[in-house]
Amino acid sequence: MQIILLTHERELERPTNTGKLALEGDTGAAIRRLVWQRTAPDPGLLETLQQPGCGLVYPQSEMSGEAASALSLEECETFVLLDGTWQEARKMFNRSPYLKPLPSVELAAERPSQFTLRRNQRDGGLCTVECIIEILRAKGRADMAGGLEARFLAFLGR
Repeated sequence: MQIILLTHERELERPTNTGKLALEGDTGAAIRRLVWQRTAPDPGLLETLQQPGCGLVYPQSEMSGEAASALSLEECETFVLLDGTWQEARKMFNRSPYLKPLPSVELAAERPSQFTLRRNQRDGGLCTVECIIEILRAKGRADMAGGLEARFLAFLGR
């Protein structure tokens, strides 16, 4: 299993970025960060996006009528997450033709997001680290998900 954080450049220095929690800890998953480039995407990323079992963790309801197919959590082996605010994630998706053909992977969170450090959050949406926690749980890595969740809650000051 592989997780790619496609990170908006503004997100890199934000103290509220939760993707860094997954990069800092040992989750047992191969997690890497690439900075989003609209016009010059990473060639390795483009190659990875062509592989079977690669999906974009993004709600189909946000795809503005795009005819993207769906990929189940079980079938997905390479998860691409748009790491930024919801407004930035929408822009990243809408301005990146190379993301549009990817099948959508939707997460069914067991509870609402715990992330309250930013305004304008999407109802029912999860922050980056919460997505990774849900992916780890769905892939049978509950211990790793629990460790990451503990770091997330500490990050939130809970």
